[in-house]
Amino acid sequence: MTVGPTKPAGIFDRDIEWAELVRFATDDRAGATLGVVSGRRRQGKTLLLYELARATGGFYFGATEATQADSLRRLGEALGRHTGAPGPVHLADWPSAVDALLALGRQGPVTVVIDEFPYLARASRDLPSIIQHALTPGRTERTGSRTRLLLCGSALSFMGGLLAGSAPLRGRAGLELPVAPLDYRAAAAFWGLGDPSLAARVFAIVGGTPAYRREYVQDDAPTGPDDFDDWVVRAVLNPARPLFREARYLLAEDPDLRDTALYHSVLAAVAEGNGTRGGIAGFIGRKATDLQHPLTVLEDAGLLVRDPDPLRSGRSRYRIAEPLITFYQAVMRPAWTALEQRRGMDVWRRSQRRYTSAVLGPGFEETVRQWALRFAAPETFGGIVAEASAAVLTDPSSRTSHELDIVALGEPPLGDGPRPLLAVGEVKWGRTLARPDLDRMDRARDLLVSRPGLDARDARLLLASAEGFTEELRQLTDRRPDVVLVDPVRLYSGD
Repeated sequence: MTVGPTKPAGIFDRDIEWAELVRFATDDRAGATLGVVSGRRRQGKTLLLYELARATGGFYFGATEATQADSLRRLGEALGRHTGAPGPVHLADWPSAVDALLALGRQGPVTVVIDEFPYLARASRDLPSIIQHALTPGRTERTGSRTRLLLCGSALSFMGGLLAGSAPLRGRAGLELPVAPLDYRAAAAFWGLGDPSLAARVFAIVGGTPAYRREYVQDDAPTGPDDFDDWVVRAVLNPARPLFREARYLLAEDPDLRDTALYHSVLAAVAEGNGTRGGIAGFIGRKATDLQHPLTVLEDAGLLVRDPDPLRSGRSRYRIAEPLITFYQAVMRPAWTALEQRRGMDVWRRSQRRYTSAVLGPGFEETVRQWALRFAAPETFGGIVAEASAAVLTDPSSRTSHELDIVALGEPPLGDGPRPLLAVGEVKWGRTLARPDLDRMDRARDLLVSRPGLDARDARLLLASAEGFTEELRQLTDRRPDVVLVDPVRLYSGD
């Protein structure tokens, strides 16, 4: 087994991604191979791939928006420098360019990175087909090479389709690696935030995108809870900081998001709590049937996530995947003129209720779901949580509906038996939870016990709050092993 290079100290977290890239790059088997790396901008993909190429003595090429001829000329110049040729390598067309890249691996495994591949493919539509042909099994240029070709891109809709369906490169890739934002615990460590409540408030605004700390606010992090409000004004609501316009640029960067006004309106509707297709349609004044395309495009671009309702077949809710976009739509967009006039402190004071209800509350709920999925021990819920989402439960006796902030399902059974329901829960940021909240969850579980297709007999009752719990509730739950209490400290350090 080949031992690969150690991850450079300058790369935070990303241990899994680095290990997968090293395994791919150091594969000693004969034949050129293809890998695809994708992820939204500013997640650290370029740093990972550049350091991988450097650590393995490979070749890195960062594409830019250019014509085919210009790109081929730049690639030839980079190849000339890499190989020590007396001048640029002449590349007449893309077939000869791809073969030149394969030729780099004739003597052994060589990492070859083409970053921002969508720029090249937009100028040369047949490039994926050319790569497919170059990697044809049995072709001499492939079998005689051990080039480890990595294509990387930030246009998620394009990269997602590169290996899908009948796409030319489907079946050719030996690695398909998404580079996602840091999870909420890793983000807290990255920002150097030891206070769980403060970490939750920061994460609700900037999420887990590494560049938002480094380049976008120049390492300016809140020094403590008392500095949070000032930090929001000076780092996020400040027109002089790059983070100020970042949410707008996220939409402008994806070439598939052409009608930006419509997409902003859809995102604003979701940020206001309109998660269903009908609710979004009503908010923006369109028919629900007209939203199929924009919703699909936003999903493909990684900006919207559709969560199926586990208790209502065929129903689902949309949520915004990037916290900064939620914050922009809820807090910044309605007061954009005032913010440009540097009245950030006034806007922030007026926006506290909107920030709590539209940004912090929903963000805290999703963090609790992620805790259940990723960090909670199996014994906490009596099994491994396979899915966790919000749901709506109907009470036939009272003809009312209960909104459940979390419904945690176990792994599907092997046979035709009911699926285990591991937990139902209530999540609140700004309210101390009490006995009535537990009673409501008790009632919800009673309703679900008789529901076909689910086994809710051993379901836990989860209560999560950033404000804590009444003493009566704590004393009561000490005698109830079926009740799980979660506060920010447990979210960030417990299971």
